[in-house]
Amino acid sequence: MKVVVAPDGFGGTLSAAEVAAAVAEGWRQVRADDEVVELPLSDGGEGLLGVVAGPGDRHLEVEVAGPRGHPVTARLLHRGEGTVVLESALACGLTLLEPDDRDPLVTTTYGVGQLLLAARDAGASRVLVGLGGSATVDGGAGALTALGYRLLVADGSGLKIGGGQLHRIDRIEPGWVPDFSDVEVVLLADVDTPLGQAAARFGPQKGADASAVRWLASGLERFAEVVERDLTDGTRLREQPGTGAAGGLGYALAAALGARFHPGAAAVGALVGLPAAVAGADLVVTGEGRLDATTTEGKVVAHVVDLARRAGTPVAAVVGALATPQVAVELGLRQLVQASPAGPGPDPWADAVQAGRRLAEQQL
Repeated sequence: MKVVVAPDGFGGTLSAAEVAAAVAEGWRQVRADDEVVELPLSDGGEGLLGVVAGPGDRHLEVEVAGPRGHPVTARLLHRGEGTVVLESALACGLTLLEPDDRDPLVTTTYGVGQLLLAARDAGASRVLVGLGGSATVDGGAGALTALGYRLLVADGSGLKIGGGQLHRIDRIEPGWVPDFSDVEVVLLADVDTPLGQAAARFGPQKGADASAVRWLASGLERFAEVVERDLTDGTRLREQPGTGAAGGLGYALAAALGARFHPGAAAVGALVGLPAAVAGADLVVTGEGRLDATTTEGKVVAHVVDLARRAGTPVAAVVGALATPQVAVELGLRQLVQASPAGPGPDPWADAVQAGRRLAEQQL
């Protein structure tokens, strides 16, 4: 029996590669004669670079502003032939902050703009930008500032960082914006949420209470009015699917750089050979940290299930926890095992190994 283990990471506990290795180890403990192939995945969020990096690729380290403006060291992945992969979470990710420091009223995407400049300077003709895992709801205002745009308030002074400042924006001027006309920017989105829903959908998980969510929503609305007046000649990008990804970061990059959206899980899957692996397997095991209502909106598990269904390959899942049981039914999973139903324990690796064992035992 050939088994392909193709999970996303369990956010904050295990990377996709660690989940795949742990589940595979548990499976082999029960079914040693099976061929088990580990194929960790990403939808564009945390861990993207580790998933898509190949033997001939090289990393470039860049010091950028983190989500609260403090310096962090991020990386770019140069895949050759002019393609560079950028992981937004390395510059503005939730995992860069302690829980008490998470506040989308003050967090910024400035570092992502710096990474884009570094990618251009490294000779990129095509940049893949993973949008998942951000700590921000600033509409991409920080990234625009880093790219050289002048975001100004009524008195002509610069707009301060953070989503809580967006309602003050009066106009956007080109400033010293570098030429990106020869650089194709592709946004790997893990959701199809439009900009207007970004605050309500993602604000709470990034540290916003109900009052902050309302403030962020009104700020994004004002920001969109200015962006679409000054950068898009009136085109209402805000209503396009995916513009709310990363708290609106994708929206700003689409407006300023002409970036286009692509489902992240599908793009990553194509890069690592997922379609062929699924078609050649007897069983595919996928997974993520939390199976919930967002799973069906472009996440790794939904994409793997779709590929498996079209290939006629059975699919099972190992998840950290099952938050929405109906989703498992909708996906039509052959089996489902929870590694940490009560939340991450002291040894997430061991939990994932045991989940792999239980899944393999169900095949006997």
